[in-house]
Amino acid sequence: MNNINFSHLPINRKEVSIRNWKELDVILFTGDAYVDHPSFGAAIIGRILESQNLKVAIVPQPNWRDDLRDFKKLGKPKLFFAVTSGNMDSMVNHYTANLRLRSNDAYSIDGKPNFRPDYATTVYSIILKNLYPDIPIVIGGIEASLRRFTHYNFWSNSLKKSILKDSKADLLIYGMAEKTLIELVENLKKNVKFKEIKNLRQTAFLQKKNDFLSKKWEIIKLFSHKECLKNKIKFAKNFVKIEKESNRFLSNKRILQEFDNEILVVNPPNDSLSEKEMDKIYDLPFTRLPHPKYKNKIIPAYEMIKFSVTIHRSCFGGCSFCTISAHQGKQISSRSESSILKEVKNITKMKDFKSYLSDVGGPSANMYKMNAKNLEICKKCESPSCIFPKICKNLNTNHDNLIKLYKKINKIPEIKKAFIGSGIRYDLFFDENQEIKNTKLEYLKQLLKFHVSGRLKVAPEHTNKKVLNCMRKPSFDLFMKFNKIFKIINNKNNLKLSLIPYFISSHPESTENSMAELSEITKKLNFKLEQVQDFTPTPMTLSSVMFYTEINPYTLKKVFVAKTKKDKLNQKKYFFWQKKNYN
Repeated sequence: MNNINFSHLPINRKEVSIRNWKELDVILFTGDAYVDHPSFGAAIIGRILESQNLKVAIVPQPNWRDDLRDFKKLGKPKLFFAVTSGNMDSMVNHYTANLRLRSNDAYSIDGKPNFRPDYATTVYSIILKNLYPDIPIVIGGIEASLRRFTHYNFWSNSLKKSILKDSKADLLIYGMAEKTLIELVENLKKNVKFKEIKNLRQTAFLQKKNDFLSKKWEIIKLFSHKECLKNKIKFAKNFVKIEKESNRFLSNKRILQEFDNEILVVNPPNDSLSEKEMDKIYDLPFTRLPHPKYKNKIIPAYEMIKFSVTIHRSCFGGCSFCTISAHQGKQISSRSESSILKEVKNITKMKDFKSYLSDVGGPSANMYKMNAKNLEICKKCESPSCIFPKICKNLNTNHDNLIKLYKKINKIPEIKKAFIGSGIRYDLFFDENQEIKNTKLEYLKQLLKFHVSGRLKVAPEHTNKKVLNCMRKPSFDLFMKFNKIFKIINNKNNLKLSLIPYFISSHPESTENSMAELSEITKKLNFKLEQVQDFTPTPMTLSSVMFYTEINPYTLKKVFVAKTKKDKLNQKKYFFWQKKNYN
């Protein structure tokens, strides 16, 4: 009994029994190892459900290839099964941009692969539905979220149906699930039948064509899956409608799409979390540790973030290739200073803490508390980006809140240094005259002097204007200006820092000529490129739609796409001008 863990949620029958629980309310299956840390989605969901006085257990990385004992060991839950592939889409987790099988998995013990199947959410759900056909299944996480409509699947080079159709799940919660999950539980506690819960924001489900659907919201009808298969332009037009609704301040439109004899119903998203709601989530009793079953094992993703602090969610950048805004939205949700400082102080008490925070950030490190000056203007906006093609005048880009927060963290005696490991948006530093002044300059100086561990990561992504416009990224000229200011501050303060730019090859509109241009420019700047990647089309991004259709969905004009392995490798080699075998 002394070996039983009470601080983490139970993961097996022994840990359930020691709590004297006769029946579980929810059993959560995840493709990741179980780490009770707020950077792991399954941990947040588990703790949210626990906060609703539910008896919750987690089954991490169940074996889907044996007699399915992992799916049977805890029996049936009273309310529902919850299923997620984990923090990543399982196909991105498994394969490189050239469709080679990866040799590691950062979310598994010792980084070993093969602890989850391809299309993990679907595989887990089908197994559970076959074993327990009478128990509802709720799917969520990034894999489910970004596959809720007809979507392009790079790994099969085809359009796939909604994941609800393939997985046989009863309900999908897309995006960040906390608020919707609490509402779902409240309904179930009131004895509302699961099949009758059809009006929750941020949910999706399938129903027969002729079934009743309330008129709670306006309706947008997409082209059917069958029409998308026949006509790429219709698929592209669907994407525009989906993206616009996803980026509204608060949509009141329900989206419908036909699949065979069923209709996919996607309810509008919830509004973004308030500061108070964010604080409640991050104040939950996370141990910040892997489950004891992983004693003496390394989980690489955990090692990267165990001494990190998330200060906000979402991103208003709207980059064409990024899934963050599609999953988390573009309205920034920030935590209070007091909540953040409380977490920092808790980290300092951890057994192996060595006085250094690895990151104080979010999807982009410098968007903390950056919201609209006038919400009424935002309510009329459907733009996917607040900073492309230029920074919106209604966006508050003041860095004062970050300066104050960093200074307060620095004053905590146990903290020697708080690094900013998240990438920063350098375009947020520039005013309309493309100058860095006042508090933005003050922030940059503080960042470089006190919060960078030798290297500052930024993401110009490319040098070619046509490609950058396709990516929804600013001109490379802006990066050049930032690089000059970086050098001035660096030299003046004798900091000896390096600027590490990220670049992408094979993105739509990128040609070999534009990559040769990128290689030549970076060579002149003496950047020996390390942070580079070959574009991987992931579901529900503008870039993926362009990759598949070879058109821009917003203009319907043709877009150049490098599609074959040979073409993609030919582009990637331009990154490595400093390596003789690439010359």
